[in-house]
Amino acid sequence: MFKNKNILVTGGSGMIGRQLVSLLLSDDANVHVADLNKPVNMSNSINFHNIDLKDFSNCKEICNGMDYVFNLVGIKCSPQVCLERPADIMGPMLQFNTNMLEAAMLANVKWYLYTSTVGVYEPAEVLYEDDVWKTQPSRNDWYGGWAKRMGELQCQAYEKQFGKGKCSIVRPANVYGPYDNFDPENAMVIPSLINRGMSGERPLSVWGDGSPIRDFIYTDDVADGMLEVVKQGYNKPINLGSGKGVSIKEIATSIANKMPDKCEIIWDTSKPAGDVKRIMNTERAESIGIKPKISLDEGIETTIKWYNKFNNKDLNRYNAFTDKLYTK
Repeated sequence: MFKNKNILVTGGSGMIGRQLVSLLLSDDANVHVADLNKPVNMSNSINFHNIDLKDFSNCKEICNGMDYVFNLVGIKCSPQVCLERPADIMGPMLQFNTNMLEAAMLANVKWYLYTSTVGVYEPAEVLYEDDVWKTQPSRNDWYGGWAKRMGELQCQAYEKQFGKGKCSIVRPANVYGPYDNFDPENAMVIPSLINRGMSGERPLSVWGDGSPIRDFIYTDDVADGMLEVVKQGYNKPINLGSGKGVSIKEIATSIANKMPDKCEIIWDTSKPAGDVKRIMNTERAESIGIKPKISLDEGIETTIKWYNKFNNKDLNRYNAFTDKLYTK
């Protein structure tokens, strides 16, 4: 399907983007990557474009001649940073999708995939795709959640006006894996604990009491799901998760047990723990043959081994909150 096709992956140097690019290259696609992060350890076969997608002229230029666009660009950060820097999150995210959708429409691309997030949902034990617009995002994901919701609504508006059936919307759960954001100042729970644990923090401090339950999915499984959604021309919003709940305590314990030396955990209950439970319903994904292959324990083990092998040397990356690269 993708052989000799021109395909753009925005955010293609990121955690999910790298794996998606590899899959597309294996299908003999002509892959273009737009990212502010350098394509470290990526194939020389890609066409790399170091551009800022907040500039519409850049988006028009990069979309010209593309057959497919996978829009993975976004801003990933810890819950604390999300609450402290809402304008730095919401504004650019709205710009990214507004610019990319308009540019893709003008370029008459065959299909556009938009990467949304679990953050669009309200707190609930099980998250169903069709429930999103009956509720509001969690206060812990308020600004990013609304920005991603607006991105979804923009996709639906363009699809309705300019051609039904040309857009996919995927909602990944809590994604982790190699090339994640390991910056301890704004990383999510798994990369943050791996970074601090491997850096020798003892005991390892974790926010809250460890009771919140989340749905985690390995980066390779998300990339597989994205590709399958586009291959099948699926145009309903779809969850990409494991469908299984794991407590933060289980996550922290698993990571601590994989450290090279004894690693005790202390719980900082003075800090917010987040929503109680968030698990994705994955029936829609399973109905079209999408199911994760990598277990949580295997994924964490692989991520730690990767982190240890590269010793964080490949983690220099653009920081949306400081406009500079993060270096350990």
